Amino acid sequence: MEPEQAGGPARRRRRCWIVTVIVVLVLICILALGLGLSQRQANTGNDFKSTFLSRCQQFQGSNCQRAWDAFQQAYVNRDPCNVPVDAYDPFITAVTLKPQCNRMMFWSKTKEVVHDFNEKKNCFQTLEDTFLGSVLDKLTWCGKDGSFETFTTGCPAWNECDNPVRSFWQRASAAFADAACGNVTVMLNGSIATPFDPSSIFASIEVNKLKSTQVNTLNVVLTNCANPSLQELKTKLAEGINYNCKEVPVTQIQECGSDQEKACGACW
Repeated sequence: MEPEQAGGPARRRRRCWIVTVIVVLVLICILALGLGLSQRQANTGNDFKSTFLSRCQQFQGSNCQRAWDAFQQAYVNRDPCNVPVDAYDPFITAVTLKPQCNRMMFWSKTKEVVHDFNEKKNCFQTLEDTFLGSVLDKLTWCGKDGSFETFTTGCPAWNECDNPVRSFWQRASAAFADAACGNVTVMLNGSIATPFDPSSIFASIEVNKLKSTQVNTLNVVLTNCANPSLQELKTKLAEGINYNCKEVPVTQIQECGSDQEKACGACW
């Protein structure tokens, strides 16, 4: 037998070992990748909870763990497209909403302008300044059937269905408007065709919740008080709530926000 032939079985055994090692390494990589993805998903849910609790703790007297437990029960172990507005009722009940009469500000398609102004002047209280809005502002979340985890990716889009995020903001907005008191203000976008948009949360939910027994006047701030859609706003106000509209350019709002010496009431 020639030397090449004599070494054949040894070479085959080495090749088998090499193939076995490669297969084992591939399996290890696959398992590690799967574990990593699972861990990242878990961490995402944990990060969301940490953000919720951290924001909650900025409000003195809040039972944050109780609030978290009530909040997540609204959407965990549910189809993310089947989370009705009333699923958040226990959460609304579990937290304290402290309205600031005569300072409450609503907005529709003017969020950036309103919040930029308020951060500089601190003249008003928006939903996002309360516990309800602050802990969840700019966050995305959902659950899944058969899972008690919180997910922040792969969730339905805002208008896709009855999803957890949209249902929450509808419920929170209703609670904020239900607590409104004194003279309240809304800033609408006068640069669009329909500032009082029937499909907006302000038009479809908040206006209907304003009570004449609590609210004296609704002050509307925008750039065009003659817009026809405002007639619809007037008709939707509960009898006994006064209506007032002031035309204020966005540039005036921005300038007033930067002027620390000017009082809030002098901005419009």
